[in-house]
Amino acid sequence: MSYWPASSSTTPRYAGPVSFFRLPTLSDPSEADIALIGLPYDGGTTNRAGTRHGPREMRAMSMFIRPFHHVTKTSPYSTHRVADFGDCPMNPLDIGESLDLITDHFATFKVAGTRPLTAGGDHLITLPILRALATDGPVGLIQFDAHSDTNDTYFGDHKYTHGTHVRRGIEEGLIDSKRCVQIGIRGTRYAPDGNDFAENAGVTTLYIEDVYRLGIPGVIAEIRRVVGDAPTYLTFDVDGIDPAYTPGTGTPEVGGYSVFEAQQMVRGLKGLNLIGADVVEVAPPFDPSGNTALVGATMMFEILCCLAV
Repeated sequence: MSYWPASSSTTPRYAGPVSFFRLPTLSDPSEADIALIGLPYDGGTTNRAGTRHGPREMRAMSMFIRPFHHVTKTSPYSTHRVADFGDCPMNPLDIGESLDLITDHFATFKVAGTRPLTAGGDHLITLPILRALATDGPVGLIQFDAHSDTNDTYFGDHKYTHGTHVRRGIEEGLIDSKRCVQIGIRGTRYAPDGNDFAENAGVTTLYIEDVYRLGIPGVIAEIRRVVGDAPTYLTFDVDGIDPAYTPGTGTPEVGGYSVFEAQQMVRGLKGLNLIGADVVEVAPPFDPSGNTALVGATMMFEILCCLAV
């Protein structure tokens, strides 16, 4: 059995139910190989909020995306059962309860052997997802981002924000720091030693200068070298892309890679042992044009094609 998007030759893209890529909506994880999940949570945001609206807008913009990839001429729906599983439960007023609710929800997909591809939401959502998926031991992490997200606390002793989730994941034994690679890191810092934790933990940091020094093939080779063949999670923060393309995000950093360069890097990850992925930090209120949400949905499709190998 396979699930296919609704045909735009029968039902116009602006009509009918709204779901990721116009796919069927399901509730039983065992009925799919890859689950598309919305996580409209931004309780971990420290500055510009609004990513709670990301999943709904990415769903709407995903209506533009057709079933077949123009480079490979193949479709993920030909080989895998892919469906929209709605939004994950959470409590917008309680971070602790939300982390537990998210972990419990994604644990059902882990048990079913169904790999999740999630639309956030702020970047804190990656932590509870990993708590559900990395129960067999630490996993590798591929992180496209402008920020390392390895800070310790914000505003006193608040340990759970969208800028601390990688550090918490390493401390909790969810992420194998030696198999963690971050691509596109840049921007000003609070202190000169702002990346010391990542460096001391053995994280491979590819600053934006490294990305352009190595070139796309070199970046892909380095990612594959770091994570190897063992289980790995992929997280894509849209602020890794230059805000000229993605202005609708909470913490924009100029000087990033282009959308096309991001697509090329993700395409180079096919064949890796990916246990799941997410696309985060789309904040529609800062981009009324909808373009950032379209970029987010497009990167979801690129990642989906990597998962469906």
